[in-house]
Amino acid sequence: MSQPLSLLDVNTLSPAEFVSRFGDIAEHSPWVAENAAAMRPYADHAAMVLAFQAAILHAPYDLQHALILAHPDLAGRAARQGVVADESKREQEGAGLDTLTDAEFERFHRLNDTYRARFGFPFIFAVTGASKYQILDAFENRVGGTMAEERLTAIAQILRIVRFRLEMRVTQEGGTRQ
Repeated sequence: MSQPLSLLDVNTLSPAEFVSRFGDIAEHSPWVAENAAAMRPYADHAAMVLAFQAAILHAPYDLQHALILAHPDLAGRAARQGVVADESKREQEGAGLDTLTDAEFERFHRLNDTYRARFGFPFIFAVTGASKYQILDAFENRVGGTMAEERLTAIAQILRIVRFRLEMRVTQEGGTRQ
Protein backbone atom coordinates (compact mmCIF):
# COMPACT_ATOMS: atom_id res chain seq x y z
CA MET A 1 0.00 0.00 0.00
CA SER A 2 1.27 3.48 -0.82
CA GLN A 3 1.85 6.24 1.72
CA PRO A 4 -1.28 7.98 3.02
CA LEU A 5 -2.10 11.24 1.27
CA SER A 6 -2.81 14.50 3.04
CA LEU A 7 -6.31 15.83 2.62
CA LEU A 8 -4.86 18.85 0.82
CA ASP A 9 -3.29 16.48 -1.73
CA VAL A 10 -6.60 14.61 -2.07
CA ASN A 11 -8.38 17.87 -2.82
CA THR A 12 -5.94 18.71 -5.63
CA LEU A 13 -6.03 15.36 -7.47
CA SER A 14 -7.59 15.40 -10.91
CA PRO A 15 -10.83 13.40 -11.12
CA ALA A 16 -8.98 10.59 -12.94
CA GLU A 17 -6.19 10.54 -10.33
CA PHE A 18 -8.78 10.53 -7.55
CA VAL A 19 -10.56 7.51 -9.01
CA SER A 20 -7.23 5.81 -9.61
CA ARG A 21 -6.34 6.26 -5.93
CA PHE A 22 -9.76 5.58 -4.40
CA GLY A 23 -11.73 3.60 -6.98
CA ASP A 24 -11.29 0.41 -4.96
CA ILE A 25 -12.38 1.86 -1.58
CA ALA A 26 -15.84 0.39 -2.16
CA GLU A 27 -15.31 -3.19 -3.29
CA HIS A 28 -15.04 -3.28 -7.12
CA SER A 29 -17.26 -0.18 -7.37
CA PRO A 30 -15.30 2.81 -8.73
CA TRP A 31 -18.55 4.74 -9.20
CA VAL A 32 -18.46 5.48 -5.46
CA ALA A 33 -15.14 7.32 -5.81
CA GLU A 34 -16.33 9.06 -8.98
CA ASN A 35 -19.36 10.45 -7.14
CA ALA A 36 -17.33 11.33 -4.02
CA ALA A 37 -14.76 13.18 -6.15
CA ALA A 38 -17.47 15.52 -7.36
CA MET A 39 -18.10 16.62 -3.74
CA ARG A 40 -14.61 18.08 -3.29
CA PRO A 41 -12.96 20.05 -1.84
CA TYR A 42 -13.30 18.40 1.54
CA ALA A 43 -13.01 20.70 4.55
CA ASP A 44 -11.76 17.87 6.72
CA HIS A 45 -11.38 14.10 6.91
CA ALA A 46 -14.93 13.63 8.18
CA ALA A 47 -16.25 15.48 5.13
CA MET A 48 -14.36 13.10 2.85
CA VAL A 49 -15.78 10.05 4.63
CA LEU A 50 -19.27 11.55 4.44
CA ALA A 51 -18.85 12.18 0.70
CA PHE A 52 -18.06 8.51 0.06
CA GLN A 53 -20.88 7.40 2.32
CA ALA A 54 -23.34 9.81 0.68
CA ALA A 55 -22.33 8.47 -2.74
CA ILE A 56 -23.43 5.03 -1.57
CA LEU A 57 -26.55 6.12 0.29
CA HIS A 58 -27.83 8.28 -2.59
CA ALA A 59 -27.12 5.69 -5.27
CA PRO A 60 -29.99 3.89 -6.99
CA TYR A 61 -31.03 0.54 -5.56
CA ASP A 62 -29.40 -1.45 -8.38
CA LEU A 63 -25.98 0.15 -7.81
CA GLN A 64 -26.24 -0.42 -4.06
CA HIS A 65 -27.20 -4.03 -4.70
CA ALA A 66 -24.27 -4.52 -7.08
CA LEU A 67 -21.96 -3.09 -4.40
CA ILE A 68 -23.30 -5.57 -1.86
CA LEU A 69 -22.82 -8.44 -4.32
CA ALA A 70 -19.23 -7.32 -5.04
CA HIS A 71 -18.11 -8.25 -1.51
CA PRO A 72 -16.37 -11.58 -0.96
CA ASP A 73 -17.58 -14.20 1.49
CA LEU A 74 -15.78 -13.85 4.81
CA ALA A 75 -13.27 -16.64 5.21
CA GLY A 76 -14.63 -18.11 2.00
CA ARG A 77 -12.78 -20.27 -0.48
CA ALA A 78 -11.63 -17.22 -2.46
CA ALA A 79 -10.08 -15.76 0.69
CA ARG A 80 -8.44 -19.05 1.56
CA GLN A 81 -6.98 -19.24 -1.96
CA GLY A 82 -5.84 -15.61 -1.78
CA VAL A 83 -7.93 -14.38 -4.71
CA VAL A 84 -9.72 -11.48 -2.99
CA ALA A 85 -8.84 -7.78 -3.20
CA ASP A 86 -5.69 -6.85 -1.28
CA GLU A 87 -7.57 -4.72 1.24
CA SER A 88 -10.13 -7.45 1.89
CA LYS A 89 -7.28 -9.90 2.36
CA ARG A 90 -5.49 -7.62 4.88
CA GLU A 91 -8.72 -6.95 6.76
CA GLN A 92 -9.60 -10.64 6.99
CA GLU A 93 -6.05 -11.49 8.08
CA GLY A 94 -6.24 -8.78 10.76
CA ALA A 95 -9.33 -10.49 12.18
CA GLY A 96 -7.58 -13.88 12.20
CA LEU A 97 -9.64 -15.31 9.37
CA ASP A 98 -6.50 -16.53 7.62
CA THR A 99 -5.66 -18.84 10.54
CA LEU A 100 -8.96 -20.67 10.94
CA THR A 101 -8.91 -24.30 11.91
CA ASP A 102 -10.57 -26.68 9.48
CA ALA A 103 -13.61 -26.82 11.78
CA GLU A 104 -13.85 -23.00 11.92
CA PHE A 105 -13.47 -22.78 8.16
CA GLU A 106 -16.28 -25.29 7.71
CA ARG A 107 -18.47 -23.30 10.13
CA PHE A 108 -17.83 -20.10 8.14
CA HIS A 109 -18.48 -21.95 4.90
CA ARG A 110 -21.78 -23.37 6.21
CA LEU A 111 -22.88 -19.94 7.47
CA ASN A 112 -21.85 -18.27 4.19
CA ASP A 113 -23.90 -20.81 2.21
CA THR A 114 -26.92 -20.50 4.51
CA TYR A 115 -26.80 -16.71 4.54
CA ARG A 116 -26.35 -16.42 0.76
CA ALA A 117 -29.18 -18.90 0.11
CA ARG A 118 -31.49 -16.96 2.44
CA PHE A 119 -30.66 -13.41 1.27
CA GLY A 120 -29.04 -13.74 -2.16
CA PHE A 121 -25.95 -11.76 -1.19
CA PRO A 122 -22.86 -12.28 0.98
CA PHE A 123 -22.72 -11.64 4.70
CA ILE A 124 -20.94 -8.30 5.11
CA PHE A 125 -19.18 -7.33 8.31
CA ALA A 126 -16.56 -4.63 8.82
CA VAL A 127 -13.94 -6.95 10.31
CA THR A 128 -11.39 -4.26 11.25
CA GLY A 129 -10.87 -4.48 15.00
CA ALA A 130 -13.03 -7.60 15.36
CA SER A 131 -12.04 -11.15 16.26
CA LYS A 132 -13.17 -14.26 14.42
CA TYR A 133 -15.35 -15.04 17.45
CA GLN A 134 -17.15 -11.67 17.25
CA ILE A 135 -17.66 -12.17 13.52
CA LEU A 136 -19.07 -15.67 14.03
CA ASP A 137 -21.43 -14.38 16.76
CA ALA A 138 -22.69 -11.64 14.44
CA PHE A 139 -23.06 -14.19 11.65
CA GLU A 140 -25.13 -16.51 13.85
CA ASN A 141 -27.33 -13.62 15.01
CA ARG A 142 -27.89 -12.10 11.59
CA VAL A 143 -28.58 -15.25 9.57
CA GLY A 144 -32.09 -15.31 11.08
CA GLY A 145 -32.89 -11.68 10.23
CA THR A 146 -35.27 -10.34 7.63
CA MET A 147 -34.31 -9.32 4.11
CA ALA A 148 -34.97 -5.64 4.87
CA GLU A 149 -32.87 -5.76 8.06
CA GLU A 150 -29.99 -7.50 6.34
CA ARG A 151 -29.94 -5.19 3.34
CA LEU A 152 -29.79 -2.17 5.66
CA THR A 153 -27.16 -3.86 7.83
CA ALA A 154 -25.07 -4.75 4.77
CA ILE A 155 -25.11 -1.11 3.63
CA ALA A 156 -24.25 0.08 7.16
CA GLN A 157 -21.33 -2.36 7.30
CA ILE A 158 -20.09 -1.18 3.89
CA LEU A 159 -20.18 2.42 5.17
CA ARG A 160 -17.97 1.32 8.09
CA ILE A 161 -15.58 -0.50 5.74
CA VAL A 162 -15.28 2.63 3.58
CA ARG A 163 -14.50 4.74 6.66
CA PHE A 164 -11.84 2.30 7.87
CA ARG A 165 -10.22 2.15 4.43
CA LEU A 166 -10.16 5.93 4.06
CA GLU A 167 -8.58 6.25 7.51
CA MET A 168 -5.73 4.07 6.25
CA ARG A 169 -5.22 6.03 3.03
CA VAL A 170 -5.68 9.68 4.04
CA THR A 171 -4.12 11.55 6.95
CA GLN A 172 -6.45 13.45 9.25
CA GLU A 173 -4.87 16.89 8.76
CA GLY A 174 -4.68 19.31 5.89
CA GLY A 175 -8.15 20.05 4.53
CA THR A 176 -9.11 23.02 2.41
CA ARG A 177 -7.23 26.30 2.63
CA GLN A 178 -9.21 29.12 4.18
